Amino acid sequence: MTVPRPSVEAERRAQILDATCEVIAESGIQELRLTDVATRAGVSSGTIHYYFDSKQALLHAAFEHNYRHSLERRAAVLAAGGDPLELLTRLVESYAPLDAESVSAWRVWAELWVHGLREPELQELNENIYGDWRRTVVGLLRDAQDQRLIGDGDPVLMANTVVGMIDGLAIQVLLGSHNMTVDRMRATCQAYLSGLAV
Repeated sequence: MTVPRPSVEAERRAQILDATCEVIAESGIQELRLTDVATRAGVSSGTIHYYFDSKQALLHAAFEHNYRHSLERRAAVLAAGGDPLELLTRLVESYAPLDAESVSAWRVWAELWVHGLREPELQELNENIYGDWRRTVVGLLRDAQDQRLIGDGDPVLMANTVVGMIDGLAIQVLLGSHNMTVDRMRATCQAYLSGLAV
């Protein structure tokens, strides 16, 4: 097999990872077959093996790829500017499962959590992802306290509440709860954040 040029290689790798995330979101990890990923990506199974030496390596890279998309969304929200409480409110809103893309991303996260229960590598990845996410939320909360936009309190505890609230409510939405729709999720998150304001 001829070695592709670096730009082609990066594009092909991203194409495979996009396809992997799509298949995970639709079918779950248990049903994931490399042939399905290859078909979705429009490549051969051999091409998948060229880029990823095992199914586990492909899954790990797909979860990281999904996380990079999350970071891009986060960066776009933060780049828009505003006071820290406004930024946090928009950031929380951006994580609501509102459309096909965000629902798909949430389904991939859910698969990471389930399989992370038994796979130490995925536990470590999850820990890194959540550590970064909590640091972002803590930073915004501290900035909001410094600007006297919210009251005193432990920003780490508040950040844990925000992160846990988003995850817990989003899972209920994804499971089709009649009591927790995406609109109720958004209203619940907004009520909590509004309650922090002074």
